[in-house]
Amino acid sequence: MAVDELQAIIQRCQILEEADFKGEDFNLFQVAGQKCLEDGYAAQLLEVIQNEKNKVIVKNMGWNLISPLVRCIFMYKQEDDKREHCLKILDQLAQLCNPKELFLGLLEQIEQTSGEQVCQTVLLLLQPLQTVLLKLQNKKAYSVGLSLAMIMNQLTSLPVPYTKQQIQEDKLGLCQCCNAVVHFAKPFVNEVVRNMEKLSEYNDMELKEELLKFCMKSLKYPLLTAQLEQLEGIEQHPFRHFAAEIIDILWDIRELIPLVFLHHKSKSPHWENEEFADIERKNSADSLACLSYLIFVQHFGINCFPVVFSPSYLLQCNMTHIEVLLKRTEESMLSKGLDLFESSLLRIEDNSLLCQYLEFRDFINVPQDLVKVMTLCPIEHLRKKSLNILQLFIDKFDAEGKYTLFRCLLKTSNHAGVEGYIIKNIKDQIHLSLTASDNIWFTGHHLISLLDLVLLLPEGAETDLLQNSDRIMASLNLLRYLVIKDCESDNQTGVWTTLAKIEQNFLKPLHVGLNMSKAHYEAEIKNKKENRREAHNSNTVCSLTVSGEKMPAMTTEMQLQVLHSALFTFDLIESVLARVEELIEVKIKAVMDESS
Repeated sequence: MAVDELQAIIQRCQILEEADFKGEDFNLFQVAGQKCLEDGYAAQLLEVIQNEKNKVIVKNMGWNLISPLVRCIFMYKQEDDKREHCLKILDQLAQLCNPKELFLGLLEQIEQTSGEQVCQTVLLLLQPLQTVLLKLQNKKAYSVGLSLAMIMNQLTSLPVPYTKQQIQEDKLGLCQCCNAVVHFAKPFVNEVVRNMEKLSEYNDMELKEELLKFCMKSLKYPLLTAQLEQLEGIEQHPFRHFAAEIIDILWDIRELIPLVFLHHKSKSPHWENEEFADIERKNSADSLACLSYLIFVQHFGINCFPVVFSPSYLLQCNMTHIEVLLKRTEESMLSKGLDLFESSLLRIEDNSLLCQYLEFRDFINVPQDLVKVMTLCPIEHLRKKSLNILQLFIDKFDAEGKYTLFRCLLKTSNHAGVEGYIIKNIKDQIHLSLTASDNIWFTGHHLISLLDLVLLLPEGAETDLLQNSDRIMASLNLLRYLVIKDCESDNQTGVWTTLAKIEQNFLKPLHVGLNMSKAHYEAEIKNKKENRREAHNSNTVCSLTVSGEKMPAMTTEMQLQVLHSALFTFDLIESVLARVEELIEVKIKAVMDESS
């Protein structure tokens, strides 16, 4: 019987000195203890461990029982008495065993778990692991850091619940586990806080650094991925609670403000391998971006900050983080980047941001990333939001800033829709200059330089007019506005001075391009109609290439609709072009009549 075997080993070891225990004794104790657990004699094993006479034996050999003990706890149902006995054994081992040996045993169990049992195992072993760590004297900071790193690495393999239903269900227990880990870390945070005045002592500095690493990892996972908005029906959002706890730890160990404003990074190992160094930098950038989102969008810990920083300085601090987030493709991270950008801009008055800010690399890169979200993101509400934020960003700059930003976006966006949008903004600024304020940046020689980028066809007469229709229509509407609003005698905008250049670079090539495009599409329509008559079947499926892109398979009727739609676009461009040329002619004739 398993209990008899265990008692025999115990009796033999009771008469030995601690130094006389042999490897064979350890093995026999482990095998007998494991057999007791597996055969259902947990109550008897608990009695043996609680017996004061066996204290030395348990101290040296008890840690060997961790692995079978964990297996048995998961095997028994919640209400089973045997499970309760196993839990008491675990608690006794945490109190009695050699801390160093038990620490390694507990960590090994966490490392070996996987899948659905990750959170169960972590939740089960956090308390005994905390008890053991509090007993350690040597390498305590290292052991705390190793424990937190191991736990977070295991949790990282789990998907983060995102929707309200997923958060409420918490199938794998991640929400519960994250908050339990914070509770696990609290005694070590308190220890650092107590010794804050003596941080010159190496061990306390080391412990503080390990806690900082834990916070940085937590910011990257799960908080960077998590849904952190308040959700109706969830009284205490687990990830919001976790976020608040992480911010509190950073504040307690006096790292919150340095991280946010000084871009201080936790000490990271020196990697000879540049690839590892890049990964370290990227992880740190992700964590800092999430931290800024938590503070400036969700307002965690915002009361800790002195109200002395200008909105423009806060924007400058956050642009690096916004750039990091906007380069991601995941919805949760993109939306955080957009929210952080919007929140930072809303604090700033319109027309107050100086052009000099565009000398910072981030202030040029971020709007370019925003354009990519607007044009490439598959999620509609994020595309719409990014467009609104781009307009908000434009509105914050002074006239010179707007002028510089427009030039940059026209050169870099490579998207006709975006270029059309920028040209509409240029028109609005010109209107403002002519009607409300005397603005040198959108009149005279500065405007002429800008119009050189606007009033031209990228590839001359061979430009794909259909693909560039948004830009072309916006350019024609701008030119029409300039001709109507600015008299040749005043010439405030300078458009009349550069009219010959505009005709050469824009109007004439556009005429030629329209004639070529219309002829091509009319020939295509004629060809499709002839083929349809020959086939006597309008449902024949064919392929079609429009603007250099192959369209999905469609019937001849559908192709004809697309071709007619293209012709309609060309007619629209042609009508506006004709109106512009008519206005120019009328204005020139009027001036000539006045002078004669």
